[in-house]
Amino acid sequence: MAHGIIAWLIIGAIAGWLAATFVRGGGLGLIGDIIVGIIGAFIGGWLAGVLHIHVGSGWVSTILTAAAGAVVLLVILRAVRRA
Repeated sequence: MAHGIIAWLIIGAIAGWLAATFVRGGGLGLIGDIIVGIIGAFIGGWLAGVLHIHVGSGWVSTILTAAAGAVVLLVILRAVRRA
């Protein structure tokens, strides 16, 4: 159980950091990046299922899917903040 939580945190941190590098405006700090990455993983997984996209299996594909979802989340958050 503890290994699963640690994996979520690591994947969330990496995905959130990657998304912050792609979306202009900088990151949200370590905790913010982890939260964005974890939420992004759900969004990315959902979008991949809806669009019938299979990236692969393993850590790299999980991080890429989570980062893609985190980018979508950050774009939406930035659009809402500006409005």
